[in-house]
Amino acid sequence: MAACPAPGSRRRIRRTHVIATGCAMALCATVAAPAVADGGTTTTTAKPTIVLVHGAFADASSWNGVVERLKRRGYSVIAPANPLRGLYSDSAYIASVLDSLKGPLVLVGHSYGGSLISSAAAGNPRVKSLVYVSALMPDVGESGMSLSARFPSELGTATKAVPYRAGGGVSGTDLYLKPDRLRPVFAADLPESTTRIMAVTQRPAATTAFSEKAKVAAWKHIPSWFLVAKQDRTINPDQERFEAKRAGSHTVEIDSSHVAMASHPEAVTDLVLQAATATESTRPSLATSGSAHDARAETALTGIAAASLIAGAGAILLGRRLGRPTP
Repeated sequence: MAACPAPGSRRRIRRTHVIATGCAMALCATVAAPAVADGGTTTTTAKPTIVLVHGAFADASSWNGVVERLKRRGYSVIAPANPLRGLYSDSAYIASVLDSLKGPLVLVGHSYGGSLISSAAAGNPRVKSLVYVSALMPDVGESGMSLSARFPSELGTATKAVPYRAGGGVSGTDLYLKPDRLRPVFAADLPESTTRIMAVTQRPAATTAFSEKAKVAAWKHIPSWFLVAKQDRTINPDQERFEAKRAGSHTVEIDSSHVAMASHPEAVTDLVLQAATATESTRPSLATSGSAHDARAETALTGIAAASLIAGAGAILLGRRLGRPTP
């Protein structure tokens, strides 16, 4: 018959057992909990900051109606000024804006702004969702020009080229919308009094904004939403549908001109809110295989193995306290 341990030994045994079991349970709970942000595949209770990126020929005021609605719903919103100088420099600038913000993010891009959020979000684990509003959504190696060559629109007939010079000997070509073509091609569902002002105050885009080829495509790794403007004459609606389908985006279509965020701010706000509040089960599928899910599964398995190791170590210690040989 085995000798019974002394009362003091039994108390020490119980404490050791509780400590070992508690460590294992705590670690299992840690690995079971989702990360706050892992590239947009998990959810968080904190409201994300909404980042609204405008496109060519416009400025941040084009988001005014959407900003007002999001602010009323309690969201932090920022609509940075897009430099409109080129895909590479503009996306680097937007990425620096993201670095200045805290917490989870939802990026919304209109028109050329869609190219920028696709690049600026790459590698940023705090970006939860991407929202495209009648936007460019290039894949790696594509540009705005190469996409428009496949899906022609009336934009080519509505622009004029103007050479520019900048400091340091830099020069290039800006594209403007012709004043008499801005309303029919760009903003047909806005009042004429509004489009006359838009024609005068428009911000041109350098040709490099459309000619530079995308080096990354964040929509392959971050869930996306897409609003197709069915009356768009700046970007062919068929191009928008092609991009959204390729990315696996949750897609809505509305009867709108190119500037849907100005003419239909409620519909755009609703789509942004869908992206901001989506749960795991309602998020769109990713365009590529779920590497993020695989990584999370691997992390969980690693954590379980570590928990088992701690539990085993506790059992060994317990055995030693009992004076029994370990297995």
